Amino acid sequence: MPAPTSAAGRIDGRIDIVVHLGFAVLMVASAVRYVMRHSPVDNLWTVALAAAVCALYAATAVLAHRGNAGRTVPWMVALLAAWAALVVAAPSFAWCSFAIFFLARTAFTGVAAYMAGGATAAATAVGLFRMSGWTDVAMLLGPLAAGALLTLTYDKIERDAALQRRLAEEVTRAQEQLTATERAAGIAAERERVSREIHDTVTQGLASSLLLLEAAQRSWPEADAREDVAKATGLLRRNLADTRSLVHELSAPGLESGPLAEAVEHAARQHVDNVRFQVTGDPLPVPPELRHALIRVTQSAVANIKLHSDAGHASVTLGYLPEAVTLDVYDDGRGFDPAAVPPPSETGGYGLRAMRQRMEQLGGQLSVESAPGEGTIIAAQLPLQGTGFQPKGTP
Repeated sequence: MPAPTSAAGRIDGRIDIVVHLGFAVLMVASAVRYVMRHSPVDNLWTVALAAAVCALYAATAVLAHRGNAGRTVPWMVALLAAWAALVVAAPSFAWCSFAIFFLARTAFTGVAAYMAGGATAAATAVGLFRMSGWTDVAMLLGPLAAGALLTLTYDKIERDAALQRRLAEEVTRAQEQLTATERAAGIAAERERVSREIHDTVTQGLASSLLLLEAAQRSWPEADAREDVAKATGLLRRNLADTRSLVHELSAPGLESGPLAEAVEHAARQHVDNVRFQVTGDPLPVPPELRHALIRVTQSAVANIKLHSDAGHASVTLGYLPEAVTLDVYDDGRGFDPAAVPPPSETGGYGLRAMRQRMEQLGGQLSVESAPGEGTIIAAQLPLQGTGFQPKGTP
């Protein structure tokens, strides 16, 4: 999470600039005050010491900014020594103690930081106490109390900053984990989608073709056998077209255009030629993702009739409601117990699961009504609301 880190860095940089500018302004003001109140002989050595303090301060600040702790320490020790001598000799420079304190806390860590801060406060207290003629106790205790207060405040700021950095790092790690989880979920969802596409097109088509070829083999060279071979050839050609479509765009041919009823009827008759197809209600425009789901469910359901039901009659009904579209697939075959359907495996079992997933992902529902010897009804319903389509007459 780079934003909080960079923002904290900008704030720290601004504070450093304010502290350094404050030191420069206070040093100039203190020097002017001292020069105006003392003789030239006294001014020479004090101003020279003040100039040395300024040079040491600048060098220490640059090294501290670069984060070179090993090289910063000796310069900071020299600065504290020069500063202590200056403030004791010329208490007029006592106001610069604040900048010295903050620079010392930046340059040192741990016990050394507390010792440096204490030395700064002690030197300032001695200088001011000396200026009062060693009589004003407030001049002695004031800097010490201010140093203690600044130390507590600085420690609190450091703890809050460390906590903020830890929280930012935790948020970053959480975001990275969330991104990885979403990526894995996306991959899993895509695999699931592709598996449904393959099952509803290639797998079902190949299974139907295999049944036709096996029937032709049993009755060859009768006319029915040749008809079965022709049907199997047509199914295989459509499988090839579906496979190419999946490879290039993972969509069914003609899916995005043309009447939905024609697409559903075509999908049904791929597997059962004599299926009865009908439409109820007034046709409405259906979004592409809903069209796709309805076509695939039709393919899978009718292929199951061909492969498993041994039905004499089958029907597909596409229905339009004011706020939904429905699909009912019926056969009078042998039926089955929906509660006893085995889990998906290498031998099959993906059909009903894939159909139900398609419906649920689009906010719809799928129900299966069947019993051994009583045929099967697969009923699907998808809502048109929330898909960008508004039926006529709705606000």
